Amino acid sequence: MREILGRRRRLLSQRNGGGPELIGAALSFATEWQWPVLPGVAADPQGRARCGCPDPECTVPGAHPFDPGLLAATTDARMVRWWWTNRPTAPIILATGGRAPCAVSLPALAAAHALGALDRKGMRLGPVVASPTRWALLVRPYSMEQLGELLYAQDFVPGSLRFHGEGGYLALPPSETGQGAIRWERAPLPGSAAPWVPDVEAVVDAVVEALTRTGVSAPEL
Repeated sequence: MREILGRRRRLLSQRNGGGPELIGAALSFATEWQWPVLPGVAADPQGRARCGCPDPECTVPGAHPFDPGLLAATTDARMVRWWWTNRPTAPIILATGGRAPCAVSLPALAAAHALGALDRKGMRLGPVVASPTRWALLVRPYSMEQLGELLYAQDFVPGSLRFHGEGGYLALPPSETGQGAIRWERAPLPGSAAPWVPDVEAVVDAVVEALTRTGVSAPEL
């Protein structure tokens, strides 16, 4: 009986355009890496670039939590399985901070320059999440006090630099959002252990310099 029910659920997920890839990834994040996740709001089917949330001017369509809210993020396998069985196309949203990594994100062009600069310095990087417009470098959890000290030491902090800390969120691969597909620019190494991530101090200087050099200082989506 369990096998029959499992097949029916897989078929239902496939018919709805999501399926095993999303639910498998969500379960891996939650149970193997202990990263709290929850389903994001779907993009509006009437217009992919529009969000399914009530905000007609949503700047991150399909890439944020709505119902349930961010506080519902969990590592519980039963809850994760229930969510993506019922919402098989929902983006996977990571609740950053706490037990999970934080992130530093910036426009894609500047991010490519920053990764190149860090590679030339021999800096070890963790996973990098990419959307068509922005990349996010995963880092260890940091406090607001720690972040404030880092930014205070900078001569200039570009407005297009974003920090995803405690109480923040980030869409994870292989989600599809209103801004396009979410993928790994630098994929985690295979294995069941949570991937290694660097301290935020290790990447801030490089990303600020990359943004300054590329002239991407104003806020961008």
